[in-house]
Amino acid sequence: MRPRLALVPGEPAGIGPELCVRLAHRGVAADLVAYADPDALLAAAAAIGLPLRLRNPGQACGPGELAVQPVPQARPSRFGHADPANAPAVVKALLDAGAACLAGDHDGLVTGPVHKASINDGGIPYTGTTELLARQAGTNVVMMLANPSLRVALATTHLPLRAVADAITARALTLTLQVLHAALVRDFGLAAPRIAVLGLNPHAGEDGHLGHEEITTIAPVLQALRAQGMDLIGPLPADTAFLPQRLAGFDAVLAMYHDQGLPVLKHAGFEQAVNITLGLPYPRVAVDHGTALELAGRGLADPSSLFAAADLCAQLGARRKTP
Repeated sequence: MRPRLALVPGEPAGIGPELCVRLAHRGVAADLVAYADPDALLAAAAAIGLPLRLRNPGQACGPGELAVQPVPQARPSRFGHADPANAPAVVKALLDAGAACLAGDHDGLVTGPVHKASINDGGIPYTGTTELLARQAGTNVVMMLANPSLRVALATTHLPLRAVADAITARALTLTLQVLHAALVRDFGLAAPRIAVLGLNPHAGEDGHLGHEEITTIAPVLQALRAQGMDLIGPLPADTAFLPQRLAGFDAVLAMYHDQGLPVLKHAGFEQAVNITLGLPYPRVAVDHGTALELAGRGLADPSSLFAAADLCAQLGARRKTP
């Protein structure tokens, strides 16, 4: 049951294309189809001194070969210089790959880093790929980052800090925990996942002295979902929840906002970290790093995160294919 995966390099002027070239040489337990401009992939291969042979979708690929579904760019890319004129092609590649996954043509999607500022400068309002794919699929999704030792999901994603508290409503938190719990069961094979839920405020609100969201919103949601059978611990103070002896008892941690949980995860293993979108009808796994424009075309970029993303997506895709 070898899965079929769509692969999107992301920003063509960054390190995404060359990482895809390295993945083509390293291989993965899946059949890959890259949604990209063929010239951008060939230019990246030439820049880092690796041969690359492009094939048509459906053709068998060996080491150093990559099947490509062409998504032409408006202009040739220059390493290190993100061009807003190419923003439509970057977004089209993501949407085309997502649509192919929704149609059942692929069993999962692996994505490289995009340059959000360049996309917005190109006239396309863009907050993130997670949000883009969620709108396309019409589903509620949760962003979860993971490395071999830790899984951290987010109750809110790319919001200004002053907007976070208002976004943590009972309905939103309930949906987030339901998506997270279901994904841990279905995709990660955890029959009864234990989820640690962080508080929003310092010391989880200190019994209302440092904030009230834990009392009025978070704790009641946890109590209601526990009654439905979920194993939820919290709300916990974020400054002690990540102690190793505490993490040993959790299968995942739900942080209330982006920078509450992700710095800990990245410190614990940035190179192997990946970004997983939970709740889509298909697995989507992304690298956990940016475009690194300053490294593009120099052959210095570490491919570990893309390798980890492709390996995990192949595992998740194969699990979903299994009757």
